[in-house]
Amino acid sequence: MAWHAHPVDRVVSELGTAVDGLSSAEALARLARHGANRLPAPAGVSAAEILAGQLRSVVVLLLAVAAAISVALGETVEAAAIVAVLVINALLGFVTEWRARRAMEALLGLAAPRAAVVRSGRLVMVDAATLVPGDVIQLDAGNRVPADARVMHVVDLGTMEAALTGESLPVSKKSGEGAYSGAIVKQGEMTAVVTATGVNTFFGRTAKLVAAAGNISHFQRAVMRIGNFLIILALVLVVILVAARLFDMRGHYDRAVLLRLAEIVLILLVASVPVAMPAVLSARARPSASS
Repeated sequence: MAWHAHPVDRVVSELGTAVDGLSSAEALARLARHGANRLPAPAGVSAAEILAGQLRSVVVLLLAVAAAISVALGETVEAAAIVAVLVINALLGFVTEWRARRAMEALLGLAAPRAAVVRSGRLVMVDAATLVPGDVIQLDAGNRVPADARVMHVVDLGTMEAALTGESLPVSKKSGEGAYSGAIVKQGEMTAVVTATGVNTFFGRTAKLVAAAGNISHFQRAVMRIGNFLIILALVLVVILVAARLFDMRGHYDRAVLLRLAEIVLILLVASVPVAMPAVLSARARPSASS
């Protein structure tokens, strides 16, 4: 629900809370309903696994075959060039995915470990993961906002939101305005009502976008379809060419003719396989990781 569009009194009313906060029983019930106020940790993947994943593709396989044919024909310069392309493509993909994972870990590090919350009229310190929508929290200078909230009462409040919005200066907050999970209270103090927790916060949606940076976009799917078409076309041409040449030779194999056939196959593979496609896709994926 777009709580930021509603007056704070209406938000408090619709969340079913009050100035003295939720009862412990109600907080537990909402925790079971909404889930813990934390983001799922990314699956642990080693650097070796990330690098190996960059080498598992049809493009890499065909380029490796082309490099092997080049070596067999004595074309060491061409083989070295193909290997260099393979290494550059693998490194580009590795760096892009590594940065995305490091950015995700950095975002997870912004979560507040503890929070001061009003429960049944008493101010208590709880694990921030147990916060639920409707909780009334209190924050002072130096505290990190543990969840998305709407400010109820404020005293000279300013928050640092550089990690979330890019704003380098403290943002002044008034009663009724929103405070984002992960922001730091630079000055003043506030009482606020929690409106969203976990993946439903602004911080959570940002982390989800960063996690999706490694997913295949529509642009990447379109380019990969074109690349697959070119690869299939090249393989079909190679099969037709080899079959026709072998049929003409009718069992009388000539080494010079076979070497010439291998050269033509090499030319077809190198010319048809989109060797720059991994680099293009890696470069295209970088802006999405920072959006």
